[in-house]
Amino acid sequence: MMMLRRIVLSLVVMSFAASALATERQSNADYRARRVALAKSMENGMLLLFAPLEAEGPNALFGFRQDDNFYYLSGWAGPGAAVLISSNPYTEILFLPERNLTEEKWTGPKLGSENPDAPKITGFDKVASLDKIHDELIKVPPQTRGLIYSDLGANGQTTASTGPIEWLRRVNSSLNYAGLRDFHQLMGRLRMIKDAGEVQFIRNATTASMAAHVAALKAIRPGMSEREISALMQYEFGKRGCERPAYAPIVGSGFYSTVLHYSDDDQIMKDGDLVVMDVGGEFSMYATDITRTAPVNGKFTPRQREIYNIVLGAQEAAMQAFKLGESKLGRGADATSLFKAAFDYINTHGKDLHGDPLGKYFIHGLGHHVGLNVHDLNDPAPLNKGMVFTLEPGIYIPEEKLGVRIEDMFYVDQEGKLVMLTAGLPHTAEEVEAAMKK
Repeated sequence: MMMLRRIVLSLVVMSFAASALATERQSNADYRARRVALAKSMENGMLLLFAPLEAEGPNALFGFRQDDNFYYLSGWAGPGAAVLISSNPYTEILFLPERNLTEEKWTGPKLGSENPDAPKITGFDKVASLDKIHDELIKVPPQTRGLIYSDLGANGQTTASTGPIEWLRRVNSSLNYAGLRDFHQLMGRLRMIKDAGEVQFIRNATTASMAAHVAALKAIRPGMSEREISALMQYEFGKRGCERPAYAPIVGSGFYSTVLHYSDDDQIMKDGDLVVMDVGGEFSMYATDITRTAPVNGKFTPRQREIYNIVLGAQEAAMQAFKLGESKLGRGADATSLFKAAFDYINTHGKDLHGDPLGKYFIHGLGHHVGLNVHDLNDPAPLNKGMVFTLEPGIYIPEEKLGVRIEDMFYVDQEGKLVMLTAGLPHTAEEVEAAMKK
């Protein structure tokens, strides 16, 4: 009987591992290292963070996706959990919701805190029932629970933690905490430096998405719909392991090549127009962000080629200006601003139809950090080793129905070198045309 019980328990654990951890994840040691690093940055304080609940109604259409920060610290992909990390002494607890055996007939077996293997599976020192969270909080030394870090939301926005934190306010007398502090600044400092596992997931997302862009270039022709190209690209990166798009795909042709966040993707692509494809997949929670611009008929006009080459030159100017530990992505007027390098190039090359410089048609930032989110959490600091980001200059001239954006993924390796992760993708106008030949 004891042997049978062990076999059943083993099957449950194996079933959990196959379902809850279907998304490829890093080692438990990687997530623990992040928790330890966060604890050190909190000094005398503790973090209390809650995962979102299972989505319902229209929000459940695409399934549950874990909160970025919760996943970064825990590697836990399931809903309704919580994490407690305290700094002095170091303590870490993963709180799991009570199992609902009736519901599990529909959703499959879940891991519960009663499972003696839960700490080994999750990598936490302790796994407890969510119902016991108040009891565990009281055990934390008063000097540590005096300051509680959490996701408090910005500009009045609610988060998965704001409701439970309000509950904390109501039981303040028993917990005796001194105050609450938002944790985004601490998390930004951690998340902008990617470890080797994170870089590999981003590479996987990038490689799959590059294949999607090549497939699109081969398929594009006049008379096709933008939506058909969008669907093709999502299929191509999906069959290569991406769970979902990293953001709403943008496929805009003609006038809509000049609309930055155009998402209808419902126009018929016309001979003589350009099409901008800003499409990337998400692999094991990690994003990529790639944009290519192509002539619908496979051949750039002289004017389109001129603008394309100016945008390409602006990206190359930013790459040449990169200096480890000095360069910054944000707008700025000094030599540390990569945006300035790109803008200056655009503003000194080419003219609009009225003879004016083109700088005013570069209407967005040069780039952003990429990780668990396509616009990843970061701290405003110079670019350094372990950072992953985009460089994406663009020119958008509505009166000419002419929009060009070239967006590539970059990584600063451990030697301090700037590495283009999308180097294998057609880049120059000639390479784009060659890839489009049927």
